[in-house]
Amino acid sequence: MTVKDIQQALKDQGFDPGPIDGVRGRKTIRAIKAFQAKHDLLPDGLVGPKTSAILFKDQDSVEYKEFDIPVTIPWIDTAYRLIGTQEKPGMGSNEAILGWAEDLEITSYNDDDIPWCGLFMAHCMGSQLPEEVLPNNPLGARNWKKFGYEVSPRFGAVMVFWRGSPGGWKGHVGFYWAEDDKAYHILGGNQSNSVSVTRIQKDRLITARWPYTGLPLDAQIRIAASNGKLLSVNEA
Repeated sequence: MTVKDIQQALKDQGFDPGPIDGVRGRKTIRAIKAFQAKHDLLPDGLVGPKTSAILFKDQDSVEYKEFDIPVTIPWIDTAYRLIGTQEKPGMGSNEAILGWAEDLEITSYNDDDIPWCGLFMAHCMGSQLPEEVLPNNPLGARNWKKFGYEVSPRFGAVMVFWRGSPGGWKGHVGFYWAEDDKAYHILGGNQSNSVSVTRIQKDRLITARWPYTGLPLDAQIRIAASNGKLLSVNEA
């Protein structure tokens, strides 16, 4: 099942998701909520098992391939689509990055030389889970320590790391993408000045968090080689 599948099914049943483009934007989220409300489901905008069973009741079920991003973790799909987004070198800033701050009404952010790993997280979470409470000052990486609730590291989790020293104030935040024996593979912003997947030592992890308004899914652990190649997926 993909976002396009969801959009087409919504349209076929009279709910306007906007363009059938595979992008889970605000109009698609509103259409999902309207569909859920009509069928006496919790209108959370997420296509979990109950919503999926009704939305696709007249269609054959679609199974995920091993390394597909489930539609139940839409913030990761948003993050993945942004891989390659970079700061603008020299003078000026990437308008897309500044646009994330504008959408979030973070008026103090006006230059992509300001660290933006927390801004990237706020954009991905805020755009996909509009009811989720974001940290006060989401630009501060360690402020994400109080986001949502604590979970074990798993695919899609918010991963908060220390930088410099464990007891200091510097940090980094990104999403769990995979792991190997020594490091977590983190999908995040402001990693080598871009959105990318990078390895961070496991012993730097402070906490892993899950959004309150996200679906409470089984822990998915993705194993990768140190070069980033995904090797397996296990349900913990």
